[in-house]
Amino acid sequence: MHLEFDQSLVTGNDMIDTQHKELIGKIDDLLTFCEESKEKVKAIKILGYLAEYTEFHFAAEEKLQVEISYPAIDEHRKKHAEFKKAIEELHEMLEEEEGPTEEFVFAVRKNVVNWLFEHIQKMDLELAVYVREHE
Repeated sequence: MHLEFDQSLVTGNDMIDTQHKELIGKIDDLLTFCEESKEKVKAIKILGYLAEYTEFHFAAEEKLQVEISYPAIDEHRKKHAEFKKAIEELHEMLEEEEGPTEEFVFAVRKNVVNWLFEHIQKMDLELAVYVREHE
């Protein structure tokens, strides 16, 4: 099952939506690779790129929130920190294993995919609405 950026994930903010498309694409790349190969080094590399892009995306979102004095910025930052911790834990899990296991793929789906989709559909959508209302 491939991940796709669909209408349920559109916030209406071009910057946020463009970055979400890229982020979801990278997560899909990771899952596809892990389901087709057990090569540890490449899986770590893909996960590393995902972590870097996550940092970039969250920094951009948080910068926007500061610029508009977004009232829920602290809660949003806490959620971003949770996601970054989940990525770190996945990295540790991958380092400890011989390569990407079924348990690793399950953890990616649970702790990354489910978390991200829920976050986009709730918190990021609320942010985008606030941006539109305060432009």
